[in-house]
Amino acid sequence: MTTIEQKSVTGAWELPEEFRLLRETVRRFMEAEVRPLEDSLAHDVAGLPRAQLLPLQAKARALGLWALQTPEEFGGAGLSVLGQAVVAEEAAKCRMGAFFPALGAFGGNPPNIMFKASRAQFEKFARPIIDGTMTKAYTAISEASGGSDPARAIKLRAVRDGDHYVLNGSKMWTSHAENADWGVVYARTGEGRGGISCFIVENGTPGLTFSRIGVVASFSPYELHFDDVRIPVSNLVGEEGGGFSLASDFLVHSRIIYPAGPIGIAQSALDMACRWARDRDVFGGKLADKQGIQWMLVESEVELRAARLLVYQAAWNADLGKDVKVDASIAKMYGTEKAYDVIDRCIQIHGALGLADELPLERWFRDLRVKRLGEGATEVQRVIIARELLK
Repeated sequence: MTTIEQKSVTGAWELPEEFRLLRETVRRFMEAEVRPLEDSLAHDVAGLPRAQLLPLQAKARALGLWALQTPEEFGGAGLSVLGQAVVAEEAAKCRMGAFFPALGAFGGNPPNIMFKASRAQFEKFARPIIDGTMTKAYTAISEASGGSDPARAIKLRAVRDGDHYVLNGSKMWTSHAENADWGVVYARTGEGRGGISCFIVENGTPGLTFSRIGVVASFSPYELHFDDVRIPVSNLVGEEGGGFSLASDFLVHSRIIYPAGPIGIAQSALDMACRWARDRDVFGGKLADKQGIQWMLVESEVELRAARLLVYQAAWNADLGKDVKVDASIAKMYGTEKAYDVIDRCIQIHGALGLADELPLERWFRDLRVKRLGEGATEVQRVIIARELLK
């Protein structure tokens, strides 16, 4: 495995060359393909029209920027966790970056649990997403009773009835569910952590309905309602009661990649703030000459460097096969919290302009507020870290 390089003269370190090249490829794609499209979009638009998305995805596929999270044995790029974090950071540097990295160009990834599905399930549901003939699938875990502790909070019930399961209950905060082709849904078939099963549910199944939840547009969350929804037994992923254990590894790794996007967004915001401070005339000088502004910029730079290193370290350890439960929680907690703080400062530096539609800062601020809750809220990550400290 490639190791992080150490420069003996300066003491500085660098990412391995393969990841630097990957980052540069994504950066060029963003400049050449994404930014021109972005300029034509309204401030709070949620997603590209299909007529624009498909050509963009075709260009991404030609560059090898497709199915990056999908293992090679399933026809994907098989990018490591560190590689995924590098791409996530760079691809988030656009107006819709928090929930549509690179405007959705880098597709081809089914829900991770499908890599543990049966061959028949994979070919029917996951393969079309990798091939690009299906658009996307959702993952429905959270419910109104709580999202941060799914083992206890899941109330959606699945009851065996012959060669079907019958699902009754609801799910909350499921992004883009109504516009997907299908999803993986976690339901209770027994008690405790060992009583949660995972099912593939196709949109259009009788009894399944959707209600849009009116919050941040790019988050696009839905409530899913299950009213005697009959799912064939063949759509059970793994064994009955094994859903939570199947998902556990993926949930940990996703917490590492999750803060990389907010860090990329915050870096873009900081770059904007530095340019604005250099150009803005105030009180007979430049805004950049004011020590209060300088310290806000410095604090932001230090925090982003630290957050990036925590993500890289967690990703590196994950790729080495280490137990990264605590590393992931530290990276997720610190990365999303500090990215949000940086955006807040950058808006302050821009003054009223920071809240105007002409800049993406206000949109990023709302999106990154959501990111402090997703993949386990900050307080949940603190609990996980505290348990390790106090063993």
